[in-house]
Amino acid sequence: MNQNEALVKSAIHDAVIRAVTEISADVKGLLKDALARETNETAQSMLRSMVDNLSIAKEGDKAVCQSPGYPTTWLSFGDGNLPECAREAVSEAVAEATKKGYLRPSMVDPLTRENSGNNTGKGVPNIEYEYHPGQKYVDFIISFKGCGAELGNAMQIMTTAKLGKNLSGLKRFILETAVNAGGKPCPPYGIGIGIGGQMDIAAKLSRKAISTRRWDDVNPDPELAALEAELKDAINGLGLGAAGTGGDTVCLALKMERAHTHTAIAPVAINFHCWVARRAGIRIYDDGRVEKLL
Repeated sequence: MNQNEALVKSAIHDAVIRAVTEISADVKGLLKDALARETNETAQSMLRSMVDNLSIAKEGDKAVCQSPGYPTTWLSFGDGNLPECAREAVSEAVAEATKKGYLRPSMVDPLTRENSGNNTGKGVPNIEYEYHPGQKYVDFIISFKGCGAELGNAMQIMTTAKLGKNLSGLKRFILETAVNAGGKPCPPYGIGIGIGGQMDIAAKLSRKAISTRRWDDVNPDPELAALEAELKDAINGLGLGAAGTGGDTVCLALKMERAHTHTAIAPVAINFHCWVARRAGIRIYDDGRVEKLL
């Protein structure tokens, strides 16, 4: 193993352990803000338990949730600096975290349901690669997204007519999806929404939006920023609350991304992310420096 490979593997191992024993600081802040604002006593109790759980997990060096989530990594790289060991490094780190008890073995064959035993397997962990010319560093964002939240997800291939005047059809679809999901996605949650491309692109955008962006950021696209704020307020106005028991905050963040699509369609993917935002980001510079991102 050369020095660069050792550096990459060590950094990814540390990021994986951090990702599963903590939630990112931005989400932790939003969770505490929600607790401070909450007026419903039951929701207050739920939120307080969530915040307390984070402290217990960190102090005991334990997983923040019993479910391991589904591991996906976003890797962005520049000219000639893509680590050849990237996939191996992520797979080894996930398997090692499972062996040490940080992750429950939960990855199974989709048909036979046979468990791989170490949270790796065909297509797992998933890695999404992005090339950026001239970039002098490599970014890894490692996300373990809970799969209970997946049960609330929805997809629709809309048309111009279905989008509706002033996007009324799009907004209705998103709100109806939140109502139908109820407490299944372990609220308070984040929602990622991908619009455009074809079905596969919209789905990828929805996952990337809620897994790689800070939950407290503002979308640089002003049209999407306005939509995000409007829809987040509308969903919180439903009164579903923490754990679906009623309350002021069910949605901590709503993030949208879009891509151009064919004139005949407007694919929309809605992706729920439970409050356990297990993710860690690192930046490895070409000179060997390592920086924490998320």
